[in-house]
Amino acid sequence: METQQLWDLPNLPTLVAPETDALYQYDEETHRSLNNTRPWSKDPHYFKSVQISSAALMKMVMHAREGGSLEVMGLMQGYILSETFIVTDAFRLPVEGTETRVNAQDDANEYMVSYLQACREAGRMENAVGWYHSHPGYGCWLSGIDVSTQDMQQLSGPFVAVVIDPERTVSGGKVDIGAFRTFPKDYTPVDEAHGHDEDGEGEYQTIPLNKAEDFGAYASQYYSLEVSTFKSTLDNEILSLLWNKYWVTTLSQSPLLTTRDYGTKQIMDLSQKTKRAATKIEYGDSRVNMGNDLQLDRVVKDGQRIVSEEVKGLLAAEVKMKLFQGIGEGARAET
Repeated sequence: METQQLWDLPNLPTLVAPETDALYQYDEETHRSLNNTRPWSKDPHYFKSVQISSAALMKMVMHAREGGSLEVMGLMQGYILSETFIVTDAFRLPVEGTETRVNAQDDANEYMVSYLQACREAGRMENAVGWYHSHPGYGCWLSGIDVSTQDMQQLSGPFVAVVIDPERTVSGGKVDIGAFRTFPKDYTPVDEAHGHDEDGEGEYQTIPLNKAEDFGAYASQYYSLEVSTFKSTLDNEILSLLWNKYWVTTLSQSPLLTTRDYGTKQIMDLSQKTKRAATKIEYGDSRVNMGNDLQLDRVVKDGQRIVSEEVKGLLAAEVKMKLFQGIGEGARAET
C-alpha cells in the first residue's frame, strides 16, 4: 500500500489546539435546532464550509488511492453547526466502481444502515452528513451522475458531496479535494464562481478533454464549500506513530515514478487540446478569435501545471540525493 504523504496535509487550513477535541463531541442540541428551523431551505448558499478530521481525511485518501483508476465511494459521519459541516469519521461502502462512476446498490445501502446502527449502539451518535468519492486524474467537480446523486441525498436533509483526486494528490504532493452542494431545482444562480470554473471565473482547474463536456454541462448546478481539517490530541498521536513507521518509505518514494502513468495521460491530453486549438485557429474566423485565445490560454496553463509538477519531482529527487548519497558508503567504510 502506498503511504506517501497521506497523513501530511500541509495544503489545507488545519486547526490544531486542545479545544479541537470538543469537535468530536456530538452537539445534539445544535443539530436538532438547525434541523427544526432548516435555514438551508431558505438560503441555497447557507452552508459555507466543511471541517474534516485529519483521521477521516486520511481514510478517504487511502481509500481513493486503493481504487486506482476506478472510482470508489464512502460515507462521512458527523454533524452540522451554523453554516458548517463537521466530519468526524468516514467509512468506505461496498460499491461497484467503474472508471466513470460509482453505483451504490442495495448491498451498500444495507451496509450503511447496519454500520450506523452499530455506531449508535457503541455510543457514536453522529449522523451521516455526506458522501465522498474519487475522480482519478480528472479533478474535483461534480458530473451529471454526481449531481443527481447529491440532489437525492439533499432531499432528506443537510448533506455534502466531497470529491478527491488521488492521482493529483500524489503528483502535486498535496490533497486534491473539493466539497460541493447542489442548488434547488427552482433556483437560478447568477454569476456563480465555483472555485473550479474553466471559463476564467474563480480558480482555474484542468479538465481532461474527454470530461470537459460533462463538466461544463453541470457546473452551474452546484457550488463549492471551503474545506479545512482539524486534529485532536489523539489524531496527533496517531499521525506521529504513522510517520515513525513509514518515514523511510515516504523519503524513498519518487512521485515521478509513482504517477508515471498519470503524467503520460496528462501529456497526451495536452497534445490533443493543442491540436484542437490549432485546428480551430487555422480554420476559424475573426468572430471567434477571443474564444481561440481563451483555448490557447487554457493549454498554456495546463502545460505550466504539468511542468511545475515534474520540476517538483525532480527537485525532490535532487534534494534526497544530496542528503543521502554516500551515507551508506561512509557507514560501510567505517566498519
